[in-house]
Amino acid sequence: MKLGTKHTTLLFLILLVIAAPFFFPSAYYFRIGSLVFVNGLAVTGIVILTGYAGQISLGHAGFVGIGAYACALAPAYLGLHPALAVLLGAALSAIIAYLVGRPILRLKGYYLAVASLGFGILVAMVLTNERDITKGPDGIEVPDLGIRALVKASGLDLSNSELWYILSGLCMILGAWLALNLYDSPTGRALRALHGSEVAARTVGVDIARYKLQAFVISAVYASVSGSLIALQNKFVTPEVAGYMHSIELVTMAVLGGAGSVLGAIFGAAILTLLPQALTIFAEYEQIMLGLIMMLVMIYMREGLLPSLARLVRGSGE
Repeated sequence: MKLGTKHTTLLFLILLVIAAPFFFPSAYYFRIGSLVFVNGLAVTGIVILTGYAGQISLGHAGFVGIGAYACALAPAYLGLHPALAVLLGAALSAIIAYLVGRPILRLKGYYLAVASLGFGILVAMVLTNERDITKGPDGIEVPDLGIRALVKASGLDLSNSELWYILSGLCMILGAWLALNLYDSPTGRALRALHGSEVAARTVGVDIARYKLQAFVISAVYASVSGSLIALQNKFVTPEVAGYMHSIELVTMAVLGGAGSVLGAIFGAAILTLLPQALTIFAEYEQIMLGLIMMLVMIYMREGLLPSLARLVRGSGE
């Protein structure tokens, strides 16, 4: 990834956030757009863990749940402002990722995937069963962040969906900028080295356990912040946010678009968020069509949609 590519990616994301509303047929699409950006932030963390470091986690929705429920429980039980609850959720996710990651990142292949899956299931079970604290499967309300009132006081009268579109877009751009800077940093080079070959990386002095753990902790923080954003936007959260299917969905988004690049993963998040909306015309066959499309992409575009399309364009231009 060249430096110019980093700047091009950021410029494209900024233009996307600014230009997309001009093509929205209704205000409802601001909500869809913000969901794309929140998912894009989460899968950017997956890129750091899987695309950079070559590690697979099937339990990352657990950290999404921690971030989401931090925004509901911290104001209620600790009296924290929701904005501080976002930071608390991120810090708690980082600590838990560090403690959980030390033993499970010693595993490889499907052993690591199953161990991380167990963590995600455990978080979802706690959120479901601790009814006295989390209100169980019925869910819990999340207090208002209060930003809309501040924006309105400054003279801008934005709807709730418009405001969250802007906030989610800014958070996604910030997350992408951090991930792109990490790519060319000494830490990023070490992560890519262990992705290529752990044996070779160890030979040149890379601390394998340390860098795996760093990638896991960073990706957990990304997931936590995305969970906080979706909880604050919806003003309500249920244990489904930490469910197994959400973990699979996040990994699928990254792999579908191209887990090796930030822009590819965000593209995958956009496709998998928008595709169900487009496939509603197939009614009860919607899930079948979605599965078929994903299978075809994985069979014929193994690098992911965006890298495969980019290679196709370059090939046709020669």
